[in-house]
Amino acid sequence: MRVIASSIRKGNVLEQDGKLYVVLSAENIHPGKGTPVSQIEMRRISDGVKISERYKTTDHVEKVTIEERNYSFLYEDGEGFHFMEPESYDQVQVTKDVVGSAAPYLQEGMVVKLSMHDTTAVAITLPQRATLEVVDTEPVTKGQTASSSYKPAVLSNGVRTQVPPHIGTGTRIVVLTEDGSYVERAKD
Repeated sequence: MRVIASSIRKGNVLEQDGKLYVVLSAENIHPGKGTPVSQIEMRRISDGVKISERYKTTDHVEKVTIEERNYSFLYEDGEGFHFMEPESYDQVQVTKDVVGSAAPYLQEGMVVKLSMHDTTAVAITLPQRATLEVVDTEPVTKGQTASSSYKPAVLSNGVRTQVPPHIGTGTRIVVLTEDGSYVERAKD
């Protein structure tokens, strides 16, 4: 679908020279004198190369239609991450580049949103929170108040985070998948 450059926003996927690009930032610049332009920073989906393009705001660019669907995470192997579509049981392989920093939080059976172009996954969205077990932390100190002091902990996925002093090894906690920060003790 052809659209004018000034309508491009962050997260859009564009096609240029037969390759797909995800928009990292888009800024419309209106100088006092001269033609307004759209400055667009993009990352090529196939290999992760970042490029910056400048278009006149009236130039047309090819915007790709993206479909978001729920998939269940199955497993990871040397080829990438494998997901299954719950209704049709179709399996999709997603590269490590697309999954990126979300990889440690993927758990077997976790439902994620994959942004798909044809049969290619171009982005992944995790649930906001994940429940993980604390595998290593300092012992619980008696008499220490639950004030704003935190101690370091290592979670079952290998991520380091800060937890309140009352959390001990073996405790299941809820963390934000965005940055790995502690939310609460798991209720299960």
